[in-house]
Amino acid sequence: MDGIRYLGPEVTRSLDEERKMVLVAGPRQVGKTTFTRRLLDEAGTPQLYFNWDVEEHRRLLTRHQEDFWTRRESAPSSGRPRIVLDEIHKFPRWKRFLKGLHDGHGAGLEILVTGSGRLDVFQRGGDSLFGRYNLYRLHPFTLGELASGYRNAPADPSQFWKSLEEPTAARNVQRLLDDLERLTGFPEPLFSGSESRFNRWRRSHRTLILREDLRDLTRIRDIGLLDSLAMLLPGKTGSPISMNGLAEDLGVNFGTVKNWLDAMSRLYFLFTVKPFSGKLARTLRVAPKVYLFDPTGIENPGAKFENLVALHLLKLVNAWTDRGEGEYELWYVRDREKREADFLITENRRPHALIEAKLSAGEIDPSLLYFKERLKPRYTLQVVRNPEGFSRTTTRSGVILSPAVEFLALI
Repeated sequence: MDGIRYLGPEVTRSLDEERKMVLVAGPRQVGKTTFTRRLLDEAGTPQLYFNWDVEEHRRLLTRHQEDFWTRRESAPSSGRPRIVLDEIHKFPRWKRFLKGLHDGHGAGLEILVTGSGRLDVFQRGGDSLFGRYNLYRLHPFTLGELASGYRNAPADPSQFWKSLEEPTAARNVQRLLDDLERLTGFPEPLFSGSESRFNRWRRSHRTLILREDLRDLTRIRDIGLLDSLAMLLPGKTGSPISMNGLAEDLGVNFGTVKNWLDAMSRLYFLFTVKPFSGKLARTLRVAPKVYLFDPTGIENPGAKFENLVALHLLKLVNAWTDRGEGEYELWYVRDREKREADFLITENRRPHALIEAKLSAGEIDPSLLYFKERLKPRYTLQVVRNPEGFSRTTTRSGVILSPAVEFLALI
């Protein structure tokens, strides 16, 4: 597998043309290190990789902050060398360090920063790094990336929907979809093709996030109860989550559960999708849905497929936003009569695409039609894992009906 992946051209363009730092965020073991080291190889500076978790690198970064990159063997003495700082957010003064590095040496360095601790959580106007970097989020492999040979990024919004009108699903795409459901989109278990290696990876991955990363990046110490929360979540995906219910199950208070879920989100163990109200009356406005970056523990087939679609849509809206196509966000819609549409993509807070995920279906979901008439999104879609009565993407009553293998193959 080529380590460049779909973000490569955009990250390289950002470094070359905009001359800002590039922050690459994403889950643990999603391939950030492989990706950025491949970019170092392309730039001819493989030796300029620095990982905060490596004691030798940590000592060099703290003792020689002004010129640490020049102290590596064969470091370039001219040009604009490319460097990678991996897991630097574990440095207590990391923002001050990066600000000084960019302001003092940004004109002569290409600076790539990676981390799994949600570097994007600091992206706001009051932050000392504001205006100094571009953020890109690297996701687990999706069906479109696998089908295209790992390099293709999602098309821009207008071209994306045109492509769906004439889908050209790659060969073996059904097998690739089966692999994603069985082994996740994380590269190590996915490309091993082995159930036993996946099981070992899953235990290790969980330990890294819920024990090591939480210990390093938060003040949470009650790891046993946090493990219990993680075990409850696969049974909660696909439905609005009750913080009070979880708090009662765990014997803690509402605020504690909220803080734990926020921490697990920052560490890319899960992500939340909030309800959208806009101008709709009687919509649910509080409870979010929770989805997992590793959905293999979800037993309900419908919820598991919905989680897979959520992962693809999150990658899509992140890619469009990170590339500057607009401010795209992912929501769901539900009213007090319990009518629901699984997902709503908004563009600058205006409805862009309303999407329903179905495990098996041949007809359009009535709730999807109901919200289509009221929200008036540009696109309305029902994506079906096991379509009944149709085998290719078609349109009925203004709703796009698409088999999962065709829709997800575009992302």
